[in-house]
Amino acid sequence: MDKLPVSVVILTKNEEENIANCINSVLGWADEIIVVDDESTDRTRDIAKDLGAKVFVRRMDIEGRQRNWAYQQAKNDWVLSLDADERVSKELKREIEKIVVKKNCEFTNFTVNLRNYIGNYWIRGGGWYPAPKVRLFLKDKCRYEEAEVHPRIISKGKCGRINADLLHYSYKGWEDFLNSLNKQTSLEALKWYKLSLKDPKKARYKMNVIHALWRMLDRFIRIFFAKKGYRDGFIGFIVAYFASLYQILSYAKYRNLTKSFENKM
Repeated sequence: MDKLPVSVVILTKNEEENIANCINSVLGWADEIIVVDDESTDRTRDIAKDLGAKVFVRRMDIEGRQRNWAYQQAKNDWVLSLDADERVSKELKREIEKIVVKKNCEFTNFTVNLRNYIGNYWIRGGGWYPAPKVRLFLKDKCRYEEAEVHPRIISKGKCGRINADLLHYSYKGWEDFLNSLNKQTSLEALKWYKLSLKDPKKARYKMNVIHALWRMLDRFIRIFFAKKGYRDGFIGFIVAYFASLYQILSYAKYRNLTKSFENKM
């Protein structure tokens, strides 16, 4: 069977523990595998090269900008975007094949179902599944907004849905989960701090203790009750609790940044 004319693009930063499994899940199936590496200090690039991937090194500045640059390196029209901790299932491959070989597809981008894991546990509730995300798209019809945290895709055309799973081994365990929470809240705080320098009024409205506490409570209720996080029992409770902490931690770090700036004045 000929390889599918799709370019798999993977962004990496010190992913030597994950990159081989990610590449192997599409090796021999995709026509092109590209790794854009953010100056890793481990063996990520060597492993990717040994498996036949095209490797580029580009320092991360803004995530959305990094993604846009990476996707433009692809030689094929269709791009499948992966993170190093993701694996393409056989079912997803079959569905993608149907789309890529079709002429004049009415959609320019497709969401897939993310099957998220903490350790070996598949999180089914709390909005963690199917958690559709755009992963397959035409590179000349889509781009990402140049945001530092969770950039959104901007597309010319309609979005379709692939009802098949992309396996996402999100976190090795709770320690990894908390490390990620710490990193993401730091980025969120920095984003709002930068906004406060340009638009203080908007920043004060969005980032204040009352707003943060309300969003913390609201997020827990939505994840654990409205989105049925309780289906995962105690694990579902912990996920909802830590997710709700995102709001108050982001505010606390933002407040620390603003106070540090004021003290220097």
